[in-house]
Amino acid sequence: MTQARWQKLTEWPLAIAAVVFLAAYSYEVIAEPRGSSAEVIIAATWVVFVADYVVNLVLAKPRWRWFYTHLLDLAIVVLPMLRPLRLLRLVTLLAILNRTAGAAFRGRVIIYAAGASTLLVFVAGLAVLDAERGGDGSIQTLGQALWWAFVTITTVGYGDYFPVTYTGQLVAVGVMIGGIALIGVVTATLASWIVERVEQREAVSEAITSAHIEALTTEIASLRQLMEGKVGETLPDGASSK
Repeated sequence: MTQARWQKLTEWPLAIAAVVFLAAYSYEVIAEPRGSSAEVIIAATWVVFVADYVVNLVLAKPRWRWFYTHLLDLAIVVLPMLRPLRLLRLVTLLAILNRTAGAAFRGRVIIYAAGASTLLVFVAGLAVLDAERGGDGSIQTLGQALWWAFVTITTVGYGDYFPVTYTGQLVAVGVMIGGIALIGVVTATLASWIVERVEQREAVSEAITSAHIEALTTEIASLRQLMEGKVGETLPDGASSK
């Protein structure tokens, strides 16, 4: 078993585990159940991610290089004790979304941007509500949390709602960085798409121009042959054209 094959086999199972985790975490934050069924599901998904990380680490070559270049994967499995930071597991969904958005360049941009933005706003709202609810801050309901996440990711930041706990402020920093990064990615991708379209049009224009030049060259050659033939016919026998 190679690491590449393992990652291909576990791609969708990990995405499903991330969706199940999001559903369980959302239920736990929004409904505030007294039972522990949601925690059991969350713990089960954590075991899945731990197992995947360990297998990847074992199969990786060279192992230490993979370890240093996948510190985010390590954070996903070692931060379950910080409830809001559990949402790092949803990075798996973004990776799947980016790879399956389609071959069309514009389609990838639209689907990835819409999916990433929606997911970031929702999970940021859940995380900050989980951290702030019951405290002295202004964020006490899901609606307030989602509004805060939306204005923060767009870098507007009205200031009517803001986190006061350390965990909530840490979530805010992550949302700000994520929003800026997402805007940068979308802007760069759109710029690349525009450049690609311009290059395609220039290539088509050059091809048409080359075809016209080739046709004109052929026509001129034919006319020259025709003229030379007529000149030869008008000369008297034994004479030659100069």
